[in-house]
Amino acid sequence: MMHKLDDTIGTSLKMGMLKESTHENRLWYRGPAAEWEEALPIGNGKLGGMVFGQTHHERIALNEDSMWYGGPRDRNNPDARPNLPRIQQLLREGKVQEAQTLAVKAMSGVPESQRHYVPLGDLLLDFHYRGSDRSEVTAYRRELNLMEGTATVSYNVNGTRYERVNYASYPDSVLVTELTADRSGSINFTARLRRGSNRYLDRIERVDDCTLAALGSCGGEGGSDFAMGLRAIIHGGTCKVIGEFLVVEDANRATLLLSAGTTFRHTEPLVYVQETLVHAAGLRDLLSRHTTDFLSLAERVQLQLGTSNLAETVPTDERLQRVRSGEADHGLIALYYQYGRYLLISSSRPGSLPANLQGIWNEHMLPPWDSKYTININTQMNYWGAESGNLAECHEPLFDLIERMREPGRITAARMYGAGGFVAHHNTDIWGDTAPQDHYVPATYWPMGAAWLSLHLWEHYEYSGDLAFLAKVYPTLKEAAAFFIDFLTETEDGLLVTNPSVSPENTYLLPNGHPGVLCIGPSMDSQILYELFGACIQAADVLGIDYEEQGQWHEIRERLPVPAVGRDGGIQEWMHDYEEAEPGHRHISHLFALCPGKRFTLRDTPEWAQAARLTLEQRLANGGGHTGWSRAWIINFWARLEDGDLALANVKSLLAHSTLPNLLDNHPPFQIDGNFGGAAGISEMLLQSHAGCLHLLPALPAEWSEGEVRGLRARGGYEVKLLWQKGRLRHAVISPSLDGMIRVRIDQNKLHEGLSLYNDADATQLSCEDAEDGCIMWQACAGQSYTLRTE
Repeated sequence: MMHKLDDTIGTSLKMGMLKESTHENRLWYRGPAAEWEEALPIGNGKLGGMVFGQTHHERIALNEDSMWYGGPRDRNNPDARPNLPRIQQLLREGKVQEAQTLAVKAMSGVPESQRHYVPLGDLLLDFHYRGSDRSEVTAYRRELNLMEGTATVSYNVNGTRYERVNYASYPDSVLVTELTADRSGSINFTARLRRGSNRYLDRIERVDDCTLAALGSCGGEGGSDFAMGLRAIIHGGTCKVIGEFLVVEDANRATLLLSAGTTFRHTEPLVYVQETLVHAAGLRDLLSRHTTDFLSLAERVQLQLGTSNLAETVPTDERLQRVRSGEADHGLIALYYQYGRYLLISSSRPGSLPANLQGIWNEHMLPPWDSKYTININTQMNYWGAESGNLAECHEPLFDLIERMREPGRITAARMYGAGGFVAHHNTDIWGDTAPQDHYVPATYWPMGAAWLSLHLWEHYEYSGDLAFLAKVYPTLKEAAAFFIDFLTETEDGLLVTNPSVSPENTYLLPNGHPGVLCIGPSMDSQILYELFGACIQAADVLGIDYEEQGQWHEIRERLPVPAVGRDGGIQEWMHDYEEAEPGHRHISHLFALCPGKRFTLRDTPEWAQAARLTLEQRLANGGGHTGWSRAWIINFWARLEDGDLALANVKSLLAHSTLPNLLDNHPPFQIDGNFGGAAGISEMLLQSHAGCLHLLPALPAEWSEGEVRGLRARGGYEVKLLWQKGRLRHAVISPSLDGMIRVRIDQNKLHEGLSLYNDADATQLSCEDAEDGCIMWQACAGQSYTLRTE
């Protein structure tokens, strides 16, 4: 018999229990930023700004994503291929030091470094108030609205209330500052554009009475030229340009528009900038266009972890300090999760470059690690939460970069290794450079960058089921695998291994005590290749093509080294069971198969899962997790091991030890991957889908006894809502975008007695089957939604 879903319960499920206060999903502060690390980020993918919120001398630090020093180069070492056989033989003979010495000379890029990211400059605003030049400021507030994408500064001076709303509009390609006051004629300021005290600008010119333009070069041979423009729109008062200053006097309100572009995208950047400013100036609904666009992405996922009034009463920096002193603040964790999504929306949009080591926000002409793309984990980590966090379109810039890397990667594969396909090492830049970066041996000679990146293409398909997308990117997956068909070498035991390679970025100790980094067949390489060849096999099968190649890929995958358990009980990092020089190393590369890979699972491979757990325990016991991104990776590991309490402990450590006052990740220095990885880890605690089913609340910590999340996505084309009470699942709503069998795992200790399944279309009760692996399953239709309810 079919039963109707109780009307009261049905209403609760449709509406949910999330009750957002006016202060949730906002960072706020009682004072302006004194340092760059305290400023608030805004961005539209291409344009970024760091808003300090000063009341007299404001600085908005500017970035444009295609501002990179220098142009494309061929850095492939011509001596790599002739010396490769010798390096491989030395490693087979155990002569590691000789192999490393030769590799530094023969395999390093010429020159050794790729291009680096550089800032656009600064927008400087000097405000003038009626009365004393240093008028007293009261009722100050600075906040960042994560749902609307606005950074707002408000305060009182001499009885007048001033407000500035800053945002970077994706629809209209401008960075905007709207200035208002509650007393007419009170807005007076001088604005100017600066880049390194203007020594890095070629010229500044007046376009008209309310518009300035600045032009220059990113520098370096073949580097792009750029232009940026600033235009004021005023209501009341006057506006004029004097020299390199834009002066606004006695205005009732004013809007500043800033645009920028480079020859990377635009033949004539100044023309683009002027046209963009004119277009934006003609719009009366700039802010609403921006917030409508931003909200359409930001509000897809909502998270609440218990209830708290701290968001309304305690500034964000003070809340962070409380966490450092050991106090619990689950609301801050939910805020941190949404902040990760906010940063991805702001630094990676269709048409932009992907988020780099600092997202889009960098103040240094020579930034730490060049602020480029480090692809032995950091760039990948930036996108771990894109699909699960319901921001699939923000993943697209990474796909574009992968495509840009294919041609340089083919050249590197042929010239360095005499191989087909395409290859990349541990770094790349705006031009898709694939030659090795640095003479830094522990990271440099690692040929897996393109292989790992290509797995993001497969992941996007797994979440979406988009066959057209899969057909489009399948040649890239296939070409990444083709390199290894040529490059892998055979051991005496018949295994296929990489030679040479490294285990990023770790060092082992030889029996004589000497350090070694270059090696044959590190565990991470085989784990990545297992996933890559598996993705190629599945993709070809889905598309119904390349049956002969599928057989070859199967054979190669079966001959890869199987992950080994070392003498200490942990996963072995190298083919030989070496001692580590740094047992607390930040990289935990040999657990790739646990996360982001899928091979190590608690139920299918319990021995590997236990060894992975021991590996984590040993790393942490020796000081591991001391960088922000490494701590974020550890959160994901514990989530995959379904240990919610340890996952939460590491979330707290990430906040307490590796988070700046504006909640940006502190490597140190600032590096954004910890934000993205931390947010992805929180998603993994609440929903997992890598092991062939939807696992609801797989790593729920005891402290998160009450909560709700809406909008998370899962592999197979599902969107999920979850509500839990007293540490147990109460409601789950699953909405598939594809027809097929839904498989769901709910741990018994997270269930109330009695489980009912309903089709939300007609509120009728359905039956589900029990699977042998402890899951429940039922046939679902695309476009429907299904509710699991527990008593």
